[in-house]
Amino acid sequence: MNARLPSSSLAIDACQSIGQIAVQLPGATAVFRRHKLDFCCGGQVSLQQAAADKGLDMEALLAELSALQRPAEAPAIEDPAQLIDHLLQRYHAVHREQLPELIRMARRVEAVHRDHPDVPAGLADLLEDIHGELLSHMHKEEAILFPALQAGGNPFVGQPIQVMRMEHTSHGAALERLAALTQDATPPQGACNTWRALYTGIGQFSDDLVQHIHLENNLLFPPFEAAPVAASPVQGCGSGSGCGCQ
Repeated sequence: MNARLPSSSLAIDACQSIGQIAVQLPGATAVFRRHKLDFCCGGQVSLQQAAADKGLDMEALLAELSALQRPAEAPAIEDPAQLIDHLLQRYHAVHREQLPELIRMARRVEAVHRDHPDVPAGLADLLEDIHGELLSHMHKEEAILFPALQAGGNPFVGQPIQVMRMEHTSHGAALERLAALTQDATPPQGACNTWRALYTGIGQFSDDLVQHIHLENNLLFPPFEAAPVAASPVQGCGSGSGCGCQ
């Protein structure tokens, strides 16, 4: 079964096992690690029981997990400045949270299951490459392009936009490699909770990055890109020009 689930589909219930929540809710593994809750080998314990055993505040824990649920659809945003704010909060900040945890889990899965025929060998390295490229890309947008667009644009923004479009194409190619290595984020039969949670997170990251690129390529960039320069009219074909066109 494909690991990908809509982020808004999970209603967090304290009676659910922490293993089930870890698999269904991308980012939950980082929360559980911070609170020293064993979601893999001890994942059959309910969230309520696990919190009680550790003396954790149940309401605070639920609030922390609920904050991970993100809208699947982008709001209707017409103003470029508002769209940029949305991109920064919904995608740039989220990618920075997603990838380190995915890399950590990938390293774990590759080490623990190295003899499994379906182990995604090289996944952590691929995710690290994606992480590095994406951090560089987002920094360029945040430091150079987005401030220019928020100020209304200028005659020179077409060049950095073109660079961002080219890098988006590279990100898309990396996502294709990621899908091939993970069987489209589909864990093998009998995969442990960490492996399943890893693929759920990869599924959400991939969907997020595709939507992120779509919003920039198709909504944010086009109004600022220069219109094609009209061809200059042919000169010298008038009366007495001597050009021989008559």
